[in-house]
Amino acid sequence: MSQRATRLLLLLDELRRRRTPVRGAQLAGQLGVSLRTLYRDIDVLRGQGADIGGDPGVGYLLRGGFLMPAMMFSAEELEAVVLGTRWVASHGDPELAAAAGNALDRIIGVLPGALRLQVETSGLFAPLWGGIQPEPWLPVLRRAIRDGHVVHIRYRDGEGRESERRIWPFAMAFLDQVRLLAAWCEQRGDFRHFRADRMLSLADTGECYPDQRHQLLRRWQQQRLRQHVE
Repeated sequence: MSQRATRLLLLLDELRRRRTPVRGAQLAGQLGVSLRTLYRDIDVLRGQGADIGGDPGVGYLLRGGFLMPAMMFSAEELEAVVLGTRWVASHGDPELAAAAGNALDRIIGVLPGALRLQVETSGLFAPLWGGIQPEPWLPVLRRAIRDGHVVHIRYRDGEGRESERRIWPFAMAFLDQVRLLAAWCEQRGDFRHFRADRMLSLADTGECYPDQRHQLLRRWQQQRLRQHVE
């Protein structure tokens, strides 16, 4: 998602939470943009159908009934979204869990009344996580995957042997009892799986690895039969 699209969503969220008009200068300060940029963003949202009342110097208020086209779901789609976000909220690391809750709030905020009630009274729940707690460095790892960064890890394999590796992470699976990372290992010159609970430390080097993440993913999928967990 582009920086501007992210900013527009954040602005929409700020307006959605308000029940009284909020001044443009306050919104601009919260978003870290100039007042001129804030006015342009308001105009963009209005052009996309957001019913935003108010003017510069008076304040802005998002009126009810704004429906984003992408927010029109079937009953089954809504149930899938609700269950999926609740699963992430109960199984992900705290940062990811909070993001799942915010995403569901955003969806609920732009649904028409009948669909909003359907989501808020949904009987689909994910059990609270009772297994191993997520490792504290998972947010760092998720961002490294997203940005295509090399990470440095200290790792203990299933036989208790410790090693230091430089790896190129490109995928991670959240299983019932363990989180499993797929990466290219510079030391082995091949794809490897690493169990999160066997990592002793992890640091993002900030260095972009030379391949594209989607290329690594495609090559890994072609070699899945010879993959193994160390």
